Amino acid sequence: MGCRAKLFRDSGTKLSAVALINKRMKKYKIVKNLSLAFLLVILFFLAAESQAADLLKPDAVAETREQGIEFAGTAGFALTTEVGDVVASVIKAFIALLGIIFVVLIVLAGNKWMNAGGDEEKVREAKDTIRHAIIGLIIIIAAYAITEFVFKNLPWGSGSNETPYTN
Repeated sequence: MGCRAKLFRDSGTKLSAVALINKRMKKYKIVKNLSLAFLLVILFFLAAESQAADLLKPDAVAETREQGIEFAGTAGFALTTEVGDVVASVIKAFIALLGIIFVVLIVLAGNKWMNAGGDEEKVREAKDTIRHAIIGLIIIIAAYAITEFVFKNLPWGSGSNETPYTN
């Protein structure tokens, strides 16, 4: 067996030069990714340790609370909130997240359609994804409208200062 044959042998099977390079690159990528992950974990723990050391100072808790209250006032958040306001905010945030998911679905379906290359099955899948995303958007808009209506018109919602069950 010549030198050339030995060069492309790996684990008893003959591999082409491209396959051998691809195999070694995969191993290199795995090692690189694991090294990066390990470095990030170490940096995270170092940062957490330095923050923990700062929190052990005697006045750190009171100072942190005062900074939080000052920031909340500056940002326009009321320090006294009602349950209806909190629930409405959570629902609105969830609906906003669903809107972001809608945009991602439309972009992915459009990409699939553009890259279908004439394959009717991929085009049909992309059209179905777009159709389903639009139906989801209609549901999201309806949920937002219902949420706004309910929390603005209920006596204890964020649109009124009344409390429920008053005499």
